[in-house]
Amino acid sequence: MRDGDRVRCATYMLRDYAYLWWEGAAHGVNLATLTWNQFKDIFYNKYFPADVRGRLTQEFMSLQQGDLSVAEFIRRFDRDCHFVPLIPRDATEKLRHFMDGLRPTIHWDVMLMRLATYDATTACAFQAEQALRDIDVEMQRKRHQTQQSSQP
Repeated sequence: MRDGDRVRCATYMLRDYAYLWWEGAAHGVNLATLTWNQFKDIFYNKYFPADVRGRLTQEFMSLQQGDLSVAEFIRRFDRDCHFVPLIPRDATEKLRHFMDGLRPTIHWDVMLMRLATYDATTACAFQAEQALRDIDVEMQRKRHQTQQSSQP
């Protein structure tokens, strides 16, 4: 896709305050020669100033799943990944960083699969999380049955 098309698609998706901001900002640029990188620079400088980008970079570098669901972890990982440009450009590094941030029980299950792509790894992480939930539900069910059978 050409830069001009990317810019048009992105600006078409702007809503509310972002759309109003772009209407004003567009007057200060030559839309015929505006590159995708120039548009991103203008957008990021408005909505993600240097201090915010720095904070998001630090958050990304220390991002751990912890108590987050896999879906929430992936959402934060993908959002913050854009502010650390070397990682998303290197598929191996992106995958390693994602795996390092997963909760150990999910990390183990995903690691055993030895997947080579980020998309396959995130899909596997979803499956591992669901399997852990299923195990937990089954254990609770058995515990409840044991308690009921031991009562007079």
